[in-house]
Amino acid sequence: MTELKLRLKEENTERMVSVQKDVFTIGRLPECDLYLPFGGVSRCHARVTKTAADVWTIEDLGSKNGTQLNERLVSSPQVLRDGDIVWLGDVTLVVVLVRQLEVFTAFQVETSDTSETGEQRTILHNVKELQQQWIAADSKGGDSNKDTTIARLKDLVDIAKNLCAATSIEEIFSQVQQVVFRYLDSIERLALLIDVNDSGNLEIINAATRRLSQQKHLAADGSWISRSICQKVFAEKVAIQTADTHKDERFASEHSILVKGIRSAMAVPLWDENKVVGVLYADARLSSYHWANEGEEELSFFSALANIVASSVQRWLLAEKLKAEEVIRHRLERYHSPAVVQQLIAVGALPNGRLPPKESEISIVFADIVGFTAMSERISPTEVAQLLNNLFEEMLQEVFTYGGTLDKYIGDCIMAFFGAPEPQPDHAERAVAAAKGMLIRLESLNANNFWSEPLQLRIAINSGKAVVGDVGSSQRVDYTALGATINLAARMEAVCPPGECVISEVTYKMLSDSSDFGEMGHYRFKGINRLVKVYQTKMHQ
Repeated sequence: MTELKLRLKEENTERMVSVQKDVFTIGRLPECDLYLPFGGVSRCHARVTKTAADVWTIEDLGSKNGTQLNERLVSSPQVLRDGDIVWLGDVTLVVVLVRQLEVFTAFQVETSDTSETGEQRTILHNVKELQQQWIAADSKGGDSNKDTTIARLKDLVDIAKNLCAATSIEEIFSQVQQVVFRYLDSIERLALLIDVNDSGNLEIINAATRRLSQQKHLAADGSWISRSICQKVFAEKVAIQTADTHKDERFASEHSILVKGIRSAMAVPLWDENKVVGVLYADARLSSYHWANEGEEELSFFSALANIVASSVQRWLLAEKLKAEEVIRHRLERYHSPAVVQQLIAVGALPNGRLPPKESEISIVFADIVGFTAMSERISPTEVAQLLNNLFEEMLQEVFTYGGTLDKYIGDCIMAFFGAPEPQPDHAERAVAAAKGMLIRLESLNANNFWSEPLQLRIAINSGKAVVGDVGSSQRVDYTALGATINLAARMEAVCPPGECVISEVTYKMLSDSSDFGEMGHYRFKGINRLVKVYQTKMHQ
């Protein structure tokens, strides 16, 4: 099996992107599988497709600047080969095809491989049977073996105590590293891989070498690790140990293992009876012939250690999830009512803390302070900020009361909408109720001398289709609504009388009770090639 990777060159840096889907989109939209917010890249620029075993093609999706493969414009799907160069606007992608390890397909859950001389080279074990096996001292080993087992047991007890107090994944790995390098002399490199997002994809979290002088040569991306071994351990909950890949015929054709210089390797799943959360992996550039006699014992110890670590990793993952949810909650509370925030978090609709843009039926509200420009000329900037902060705080309560979403503040204007991110069939009713609530609340505030002079609002509402979601660059993203529906609402605000609310004919027809509104007339607005019928509140008529 061949894995496709794309080496992305960005200014003076490079990063490797794994193509882990049979259909992989590339473009400037955040929902693309490879998000490229760079010059010359179209919204949906190109698509990579796996058409057969180990065959990948690339095609252009009608991009503005086109897609080039090895300096030739892509006009139809083209097969990708190792070393090919793809240009998308100002972005360069280098194709890397990596042959993956496939040697385990013929293995059973419990097997061992023995050469003609009786030398055991590879062990594949069900981890349940390894949990306690190492504790029982080998009778052939005598007192020395018992002493080693007791020492290991004491270390594991100490680790269990220390891990309970560990507050970071670095502390957890440090404990594991010390014990592994103390007892497993043949191991040169150690890595901790975790399924951080519960997606089935292992990420290397930490790694170490026995010799500190070699630590700087340990690639941070984990390219030195046998991903095939780790993925099998993770997916099938088995422990794998191989003493010499060069003398095992099942590894003979595996280019990735030979190139990485792996001679002996050991990997066990991190699990705590409920689920596998990661893999503990170790390897060496030298063969480990002593595993012929001690292999199962060392693999059992390695597996027992992983079981203890798994619980700590689970706690760390939970803590990270809670922290991430708290960050997401604080961000969303700027835009959504508390009820909507709780619903979004509960259903897990926030991949990477983002809401991908999608088309929704909404009602958009613009609320503007009448005469704000003249007012700001008479007061200091500090007083202007104080006025806006206090007024927005009051008005936003009405938006949130009816399940609305704050889009943004535009100077002295509040832009909010109803009907997204969660669909609201009655979004027009909610928008109108919030607008009336704002006008009534402002009357009450004026009666109680909220400001040194009475304030008035102009409010405009329109309903229809819009694209709603997180939009922006890699540095800044805003949750917003875009489209003609929003543009019309913004134009309508200019014809609204002070202290009133105007709505479009579309919104008017969606109301179950429109008796509070009367026809105001037909208007032509800039950029809109039709007459628009506008209705006005009768609150003060």
